[in-house]
Amino acid sequence: MEGNLHLVGAGLVVIGVGIGIGRIGGSALDAIARQPEATAKIQTVMLIAAALIEGIGFAALFAVS
Repeated sequence: MEGNLHLVGAGLVVIGVGIGIGRIGGSALDAIARQPEATAKIQTVMLIAAALIEGIGFAALFAVS
């Protein structure tokens, strides 16, 4: 039973990270569509935010296992 709870927690972490990164990407595309001249800045911030979310996801996976 204990192992199954770890798998559920790991699955929730992966789903949460996927949703978060997906929302960041979608919002960045909306921002680029509105202000194409700010594309470089928006992409930089998007990549940093996605990396931070992914790092938190990895830390959560290690905490679950």
